[in-house]
Amino acid sequence: MPAWLLGRGRPGRVPGCRYLQSMSEDLAPKRVAKLLGEGETQLVDVREPYEHEAGRIAGDTHIELERLSGEADSLDRARPLVFYCRSGSRSAMAAGAFRTAGYDAYNMAGGLEAWVESGLPIEPADGRVA
Repeated sequence: MPAWLLGRGRPGRVPGCRYLQSMSEDLAPKRVAKLLGEGETQLVDVREPYEHEAGRIAGDTHIELERLSGEADSLDRARPLVFYCRSGSRSAMAAGAFRTAGYDAYNMAGGLEAWVESGLPIEPADGRVA
């Protein structure tokens, strides 16, 4: 079992980020877009490389789900994390594991499919959800 799934303790919350502390563990794509625009969160794509290359949200960090445990230290614990994948399933697992390990972590509800359905942009301009 990956080490990041074995986290212990209560989920941590980032001081000064009270507006996120009261939110559900899943965030709607338009809310994520607003947070990204404000520079208040880190967005992590946990999909496979071919999926990320096909289409992604500008400004994200790409760390495949299976590599998250080894690269957790590259993420800023002082800022909330929002994970996404194609439909929200893999990212929900990642968000839950990181919350358990003490991160202020959230899942983007519906994944990249919901982002695109909400009319939000992806890159490249001719990108697609894979």
